Amino acid sequence: MALDRWIALILLGICLTYGYTAWFTMDGSLAPFMKRNPIWPSTFPKVLSVLGIIASLIILLGLEKSETKVGEIDYRRLGDYHLGQAVLLLALMVAYALCLRPLGFLGSTGAFLILGSFILGERKWHVMVPVSVLTAVVVWYLVQQVLGIYMRPLPGVIGG
Repeated sequence: MALDRWIALILLGICLTYGYTAWFTMDGSLAPFMKRNPIWPSTFPKVLSVLGIIASLIILLGLEKSETKVGEIDYRRLGDYHLGQAVLLLALMVAYALCLRPLGFLGSTGAFLILGSFILGERKWHVMVPVSVLTAVVVWYLVQQVLGIYMRPLPGVIGG
């Protein structure tokens, strides 16, 4: 079986487990007044699980197969691709998650966006820094002020 079908089989198992949780276990713990709402907290997970199951089955059954294209990824030549960038971005994501509390949202997000764009090859610092800082501030404002979800904007030692 090809690699894409193995991945689809694994994703099918994950989506089936996720769907079981969304359809059967999440709804049982709802408060009585929430059961009358048209949209429950489990609505989006239900939709995601169904879409994931459909997509996995399409790949498993080979319905998406077409003729082989010249530009497809050759798994025997993985060294020719930019795997270093991908691994560095994954490491940066882990570092971002670990730095959110000690550095605050604004510092962590700004640094993540600046370093991420640097890893991907952007070298115009006069563009990277303002765009990253502005993006971090706008996202913080929308989440904190508009949605009302508290996010520590500054490091804890400063009082954030």
